[in-house]
Amino acid sequence: MNIVDDLYEKFMLSGNNYMNMVKPCWKPSVEGDVRKTGDQSGRTDGLLWYKDLGSHVSGEFSMAVIQANNLLEDQSQVESGPLSSMNSGPYGTFIGVYDGHGGPETSRFVNENLFPNLKKFASEDQEMSASVIKRAFLATEEEFLSVVGEQWRICPQIASVGTCCLVGVISNGLVYVANAGDSRVVLGKAERGVRGVSAIQLSTEHNASFASVRDELRSLHPDDPKIVVLKHNVWRVKGLIQVSRSIGDAYLKKAEFNKEPLLAKFRVAPFSKQILNPDPSIFIHKLNPRDQFLIFASDGLWEHLSNEEAVDIVHNYPRSGIARRLVKAALQIAAKKREMRYSDLKKIDRGVRRHFHDDITVVVMFLDPPLTNRGLTRGLPLSIKGGQGLPRVNKS
Repeated sequence: MNIVDDLYEKFMLSGNNYMNMVKPCWKPSVEGDVRKTGDQSGRTDGLLWYKDLGSHVSGEFSMAVIQANNLLEDQSQVESGPLSSMNSGPYGTFIGVYDGHGGPETSRFVNENLFPNLKKFASEDQEMSASVIKRAFLATEEEFLSVVGEQWRICPQIASVGTCCLVGVISNGLVYVANAGDSRVVLGKAERGVRGVSAIQLSTEHNASFASVRDELRSLHPDDPKIVVLKHNVWRVKGLIQVSRSIGDAYLKKAEFNKEPLLAKFRVAPFSKQILNPDPSIFIHKLNPRDQFLIFASDGLWEHLSNEEAVDIVHNYPRSGIARRLVKAALQIAAKKREMRYSDLKKIDRGVRRHFHDDITVVVMFLDPPLTNRGLTRGLPLSIKGGQGLPRVNKS
């Protein structure tokens, strides 16, 4: 039995997501199947996936994903209904945006495992809380690092793959925001006596481009003068990665994964303390009637649109298709930066497209007052994952 067959047998016996994890270790001979899918799961149009309008327990939502990488590294989900396995447990909506780097393995893993972990801890505590969310992050991290430990000798690249992780939970009149990495959530809030909506960022970003993040890293690693390095006018942790928090990236968390057979370009001087960490920054916001909507997005959107520009677009256009509209606005700006037409940018294939913009994921959650709420009722849960139907394998 060869290595691939052995791993496949493990997958079939254990029910774990082995095949999704190890597929990048070899080149499949089949092309990804891109086809129109039903409204319930969203639709695809080339490299674009979208769900123009759906309902969650607190209102309506819109989602869109544009693929730029050869393999889509952004993953996302909306889960609305029970937030635990108990009927008497918390109820609401979970939003996850996972911006992978180095490959899609970690973001796919998180997309499958973080929400079940959150439900498990919410069931144990019989409530939703910051503690429940943090434990879900750390449990998912531990599970992924276990997979890395099982696979890295035959597929060492798995140690260099990670994902930013942005989570929102809307439950019982509160919005919990947990973030590890540089994705972002922005609240659109109506101001008294003023036309329009103000933009309020609810997430804390962990990117070495911020002086506060560099200061935090230096304070945590006082004996390492190269904990952050400026390379080509970009600040990077150990000269390798911009984000300081993530799930995955085992090569910068456990020294046992920072040696051969890992590629030399990822190896750093021996370390005893993890360099990156998975702890999310958590913020709790109490909803009020002036809160209109939340925009969750990977940094591919925020690279081209400011918080205010994004909020203005959502406020000024119809709900249906608004996530697609935000993606289009970002792509139009990306095209303009490269002095090309938007119509020409759309013709560029995945892989090459990454030179013009990143994968972009957008989830807009509208917050409707209870009396006019057209969302779901108990017993009608929603589960949708962004990007379903976009290419998931390498080109032949």
